[in-house]
Amino acid sequence: MTDSKYFTTTKKGEIFELKAELNSDKKEKKKEAVKKVIASMTVGKDVSALFPDVVNCMQTDNLELKKLVYLYLMNYAKSQPDMAIMAVNTFVKDCEDPNPLIRALAVRTMGCIRVDKITEYLCEPLRKCLKDEDPYVRKTAAVCVAKLHDINAQLVEDQGFLDTLKDLISDSNPMVVANAVAALSEIAESHPNSNLLDLNPQTINKLLTALNECTEWGQIFILDCLANYTPRDDRESQSICERVTPRLSHANSAVVLSAVKVLMKFMEMLPKDLDYYGTLLKKLAPPLVTLLSAEPELQYVALRNINLIVQKRPEILKHEMKVFFVKYNDPIYVKLEKLDIMIRLASQANIAQVLAELKEYATEVDVDFVRKAVRAIGRCAIKVEQSAERCVSTLLDLIQTKVNYVVQEAIVVIKDIFRKYPNKYESVIATLCENLDSLDEPEARAAMIWIVGEYAERIDNADELLESFLEGFHDESTQVQLQLLTAIVKLFLKKPTETQELVQQVLSLATQDSDNPDLRDRGYIYWRLLSTDPVAAKEVVLAEKPLISEETDLIEPTLLDELICHIGTLASVYHKPPSAFVEGSRGVQHKRLPARAGSGESAESPEVGQSGTSEAPPAVIPSQGDLLGDLLNLDLAPATTTVPSVQPSMQMGAMDLLGGGLDSLPGVSHRTEMQSPQPSSDYSERELGGDIGGSPSMGAALGAPAAMPAALSNAPAVGGGLGDLFDLGGGVGMPTGFYVAPKTLFLPAMKAKGLEISGTFARRGGIIQMDLSLTNKAMSVMTDFAIQFNRNSFGLAPAGPLQVLTPLTPNQTIDVSLPLGTTGPVMKMEPLNNLQVAVKNNIDVFYFSCQYPLSLLFVEDGKMERQVFLATWKDIPNDNEAQFQIKDVHLNSDAASNKLQGSNIFTIAKRTVDAQDMLYQSIKLTNGIWVLAEMRVQTGNPNYTLSIKCRAPEVSQFVYQCYELVLKN
Repeated sequence: MTDSKYFTTTKKGEIFELKAELNSDKKEKKKEAVKKVIASMTVGKDVSALFPDVVNCMQTDNLELKKLVYLYLMNYAKSQPDMAIMAVNTFVKDCEDPNPLIRALAVRTMGCIRVDKITEYLCEPLRKCLKDEDPYVRKTAAVCVAKLHDINAQLVEDQGFLDTLKDLISDSNPMVVANAVAALSEIAESHPNSNLLDLNPQTINKLLTALNECTEWGQIFILDCLANYTPRDDRESQSICERVTPRLSHANSAVVLSAVKVLMKFMEMLPKDLDYYGTLLKKLAPPLVTLLSAEPELQYVALRNINLIVQKRPEILKHEMKVFFVKYNDPIYVKLEKLDIMIRLASQANIAQVLAELKEYATEVDVDFVRKAVRAIGRCAIKVEQSAERCVSTLLDLIQTKVNYVVQEAIVVIKDIFRKYPNKYESVIATLCENLDSLDEPEARAAMIWIVGEYAERIDNADELLESFLEGFHDESTQVQLQLLTAIVKLFLKKPTETQELVQQVLSLATQDSDNPDLRDRGYIYWRLLSTDPVAAKEVVLAEKPLISEETDLIEPTLLDELICHIGTLASVYHKPPSAFVEGSRGVQHKRLPARAGSGESAESPEVGQSGTSEAPPAVIPSQGDLLGDLLNLDLAPATTTVPSVQPSMQMGAMDLLGGGLDSLPGVSHRTEMQSPQPSSDYSERELGGDIGGSPSMGAALGAPAAMPAALSNAPAVGGGLGDLFDLGGGVGMPTGFYVAPKTLFLPAMKAKGLEISGTFARRGGIIQMDLSLTNKAMSVMTDFAIQFNRNSFGLAPAGPLQVLTPLTPNQTIDVSLPLGTTGPVMKMEPLNNLQVAVKNNIDVFYFSCQYPLSLLFVEDGKMERQVFLATWKDIPNDNEAQFQIKDVHLNSDAASNKLQGSNIFTIAKRTVDAQDMLYQSIKLTNGIWVLAEMRVQTGNPNYTLSIKCRAPEVSQFVYQCYELVLKN
């Protein structure tokens, strides 16, 4: 008879009858009664009233009965803690039973009874079981320590169970070792900072020995533990990999993935030119391919993990493209994942095969899959340039099918192809325009509008096409509205005479009839730009755009490294770190890959290990041991929100940006001459040098341009209340102080992977500042900016970090003011005012050189006493005197004197002889050098004569340049 009889309902006094049976003298009757109690408990009946009677049944030699009673105890001990204490004596007794199965059963049940009152009674039995002669009891006791730690961590530590557990790692039985590792890993996870698993080469050796002999779950625990170890060198790394490799052929997929995780991590330390490295790559492919023959759910998990592996090391599976081809009966989630991996593996060698397959998929019946297949064709075109033409013709064939959703997806991907290969495939625009009426999805409509706007000069009826979209402007999604606004502005800038009405209409719709803040803001910006300076508008709106990158959906490298350390866990399926979906303290420990052998850098991840300091400070560029070796160190601390005052003895961090040799600096092989600044209607000296609200350094502290360009603040009013939109003139002080040259281009985007830097120098309130504009012309976000100067003639050095407080997004420009000090290391440069700079961000380190006006170094206390001036002039040898002509200056002597005083060139005395004014002037540089000058101004003559005397005559030429700059601007 089967066990179903225990679940059949009996008479009214069921509990009473069970009670009587439990107290029966007959062993068989007792066993039947306990089975009935467990059956009632299983179906949800409350049989807690029978607790004392069931506990009495514990005193038996029958193993089956004992198991049932222990099962009951585990279930009801929490609700009946006082009664549960009755069972303690039996537990203690059972822990000394001659039968190891009973000893193990007792210790297992003790760990499962989560009652504080009982835990202290369990310490002694547990201690005995941890040192039991039978390995089965020891392995059970090891897991019990982890359970007890969860209930009362302090008790476990006080009783010394953790040390006993560590000793079990050296146990002779592999299963005991595996359980000890599992228990310690569990405890370590809830206490990330405790160094419980103190892994060293000896321990690792013991774990690897146990690996071959324990069960599959034991192997997983040991492999996961190995993955947390960082080998000392590449030899140890190779040795571990060799001993782990046999696990790749295990039947259990979890063991395979855990082995892959260990190998992927330790491969980081192997030199790529090592023969074993290539062998290992070949060995990793077959087990991953085998995982794809399992049932769909397992396939999906395997594919999610393979997706990470392919992003990290595409070479592992580069010859296995065919296994990722979709089967007709694959579930949709497997199909989409396979498609993603196919694109990642696509290369020039296999692209024909991939494209033929994708074209086939695009005729399937599953709409989501077809959409993804069409997108995949576009991604192939962007990734493999040689295939672009074939991809475009495939997409055109698909457009001819006239299947609505296929056409729409094709248009979206063709837009991206245009962005990657401008002026190459525009002949297909006519075909695209034929399908305008069938577009009903926002993304496809937006893509089509972008194409029409971008290539308006090639489309005869572009204005009609865009006007047709404008009719239902308010019913469109925001994405389409924004795109339409930009496209019509582009069209207007290309064909101004024909489209004036159209642009007025769209600007009015965007600014006055819309309540979407993004749309209104963009509308106002365009309106303002067009009404103020159409030439500038053309430069902004029709600027050359950066090409889009090959892979836009790659996981960010530091996150990818962390996910590689979590292969075979939920994190690898979600593609998110555990901290993103695990609540509480567990799982928050960030893991990262070890550093590659001989690289000197701490992995690809820029962050220092979470648990504290990193092993060695990572150098951004290996030092070359040249004259750059002892450069000012760079502070990479987070930027503060105020401009720090210039400290004479600056202490900065220990990272050298310029350690990569001077040969890459533009200023070494060819000097960039300082451009003679032209007067500009857009940015005069007043605007760029102005302070905000009267405070001398507030503009700099905000990291903003000091004032609004005059061109904008005096712009004519535009209808609809737009006239005073940017009227920021009120409250902006415009001193006639230090002359600030307009910003010049320091670093073009093409030389800095999309980062463009332009800038100028200023002296405000006695503080030297470098005003920079950083523009991101790349497709990825830029962060972690830092700056460093090479040694230079006057010891110029950053007095604080480069304050880029927010990430620099694509096409964004941020203005930054960097305070400079003059206490850095000194080395004479050629020319004297040359400055070599290194700028670092999350992408790379970039170098440029620029030249600063020497007036930057003219200090405020540079006015000499008359007598001292006379004595010094006589004292300086006549050989040190240099004469210069300053031409085309239309100022009288007083106006010139006032203007020069703004740049700390002080007039000490003035003499008039024969209608010629003689101005005697003094200048003091930051390094204490005095410069004396005599300037002759003849009434009605625009040419001045300047005589300069200085104990350091090499300075004279640059002082003359400052006179020219100040007087002519």
